[in-house]
Parts: sequence; structure tokens; C-alpha cells
Amino acid sequence: MKVAELLEKRRDQWRELELLCAQLEGRRLRKLGAPVAARFASLYRAACADLALADAYQLPPNTINYLHQLIGRAHNQLYRSQSFQLSAWWQELFVELPRRLYRDNCLRIAFLVFWGFFITAMVMAYTSEEFAVQALSKAGVHGLEEMYSENQWGRSGNLSAGMVGFYVQHNTSIGLQCFAWGLLLGVGGLLVVVSNAVQLGAAFGHMATTDQREMFFQFVTAHAPFELTAIVVSAAAGMRLGFAFIDTDGYSRIDSVRRAARQAMPTMALGMVLFGLAALIEGIISPSAIPYWAKASVAFVSSALLAFYFVILGQAAGGADGTR
Repeated sequence: MKVAELLEKRRDQWRELELLCAQLEGRRLRKLGAPVAARFASLYRAACADLALADAYQLPPNTINYLHQLIGRAHNQLYRSQSFQLSAWWQELFVELPRRLYRDNCLRIAFLVFWGFFITAMVMAYTSEEFAVQALSKAGVHGLEEMYSENQWGRSGNLSAGMVGFYVQHNTSIGLQCFAWGLLLGVGGLLVVVSNAVQLGAAFGHMATTDQREMFFQFVTAHAPFELTAIVVSAAAGMRLGFAFIDTDGYSRIDSVRRAARQAMPTMALGMVLFGLAALIEGIISPSAIPYWAKASVAFVSSALLAFYFVILGQAAGGADGTR
């Protein structure tokens, strides 16, 4: 059978695809049901093959132009159906993501490593100034003490708004650094987690022994839960991609990384959200003149929300096997 005759017999399928495109112009693909969606995808692929044949055998221009327009129309409808949907993002962020994170071994490793080194460094810096100098450098310790040597509470509204923008940029850079280092076979993520944990722990431990301890804790208490958790989450996202390159679980390395990326990207997005919340608190509440109990209450509520998200929602959405 000649190609021209074969394509002529496919016109009924082209008309069917054209009819489905018309129906989709006012509706989304998923609203037509799974069988119709599968049929639409099948017709779309067949039309692409028909166009390739028509081009290869130099069929009449009107046939080629018709197929070009039909495929372009079908393509637009197919990918329009994948546009932003609030309900889908809600499902991902508050159902699927907590479930995965609750069983995510990368997050567990990052959490244990961070808090293990943080607490150890804090205790050692509290008992030994020499350790604080080794962890932060002599200039770093002096700069930290100098930073909290003066009362800076009660900034103006304009200054606070400006600092929010600064802290958003600063915190985001930390998150991207944690994520990027995690791509180095996962080990880089562990190194940056250890580095941040030791430096932050040493800062907390040392400042607890100085005359500036009241100002220090007045400033860091409110935003600490979100910021410290964001560091762990961002590092875990990068580690997942890095480890996927080593442990492919039977897939090719490219496919393994692609599978891991589908899980890592929402995790990284969560890290950015947490960094943003930390920056908001750090720029407005932390430097304000409100009493310490109010800032401690913000920290308590933040910690409770984090526990609810990672534990309660994780268990409620459970039922699947743990992610490696």
C-alpha cells in the first residue's frame, strides 16, 4: 500500500483528534476521564508518526500543513493540562511530601548528623573557648561578640522590611549551597551539614558564656527552628540526588537521577519555604523590642508546626514503603 493511501485511511483518526482538541479547549484533559486521555495521547503519537511519513515522502503541502496545525493544537492542549493547579500542589506539599519525608533515609541521616554535631559543638564551645576559636576563628569569635555588644532592638519598619529581603537572599544562598554540595555523590551534602552544624553549635555554645548572651538569644530564638530545619531539608534534597548516582536501584544512572529528582525538587522547594519563613521572622520579630517570652513563643509554635508537618502529616499520609 502506498504511503499516500495509508495516510488517507488515517483521516478518520485525525478528525477524531481534532474533535478531542475542540472539546479540550474548554476543559482539562483529566476532566475527560482516563480512557479519553489515553485515547488522546495515542492519537497524538499516531499523528506525529503520520507527519513524519508525510514529510519523508513529500506528500501534498496541504496535507503536511494540516498535520502540522493539528499536532501543534494537540500539543498545546496536552501540555496545557499540566499547568499549575492549586489542588495538585496542595496534595503534593501536604500529603505526598510529608509521607516521603517521614520515611526518607536521606533526611534522617542529615537530621542526625546535623543535630549530633550541633549539640556536640555547642557543649564543647561552652566548656572550652579554645574550641570556639578553632571552629569560628579568633576574628569570627570577636566579630560575633561585637555584633551583639549593643542594644539594637526596635528597628524602624522600613529597616525591618529591608532586612527581610536581605535575610531571604542570604538564607536562600545557604539552602542552595547545601543542595549543591549534596550533588557530589551525597558526601558533599554531609560535609556541608557538618560544617554548618559545628559553626552554629560553636556560636551558640560560646555566646552562652559571654556578657552578650541575653542579646544573642533575644535575636536568634524566634527564627532558629525554621532556619536550622531548612538547612537539614536542603542538604537532604541534594544528598538524595547524589546518592542516586551511586545507588541506582537497578536503573541506569540517568534514570536513577531522574527518579530521585522528582522527589528532591519538592523537598528543595520546602527548604526554600522554610528559609523564607525564617527570613521573615529574622527581619521583623527577632530584632524587635518585644519581650523574650513572646519570641520564645514564636519558636515554640514554629517547632510545633514542624513536628506536625513532618511527624503527624507524615504518619497520617503513611502506608508506603520508605524511600532510600
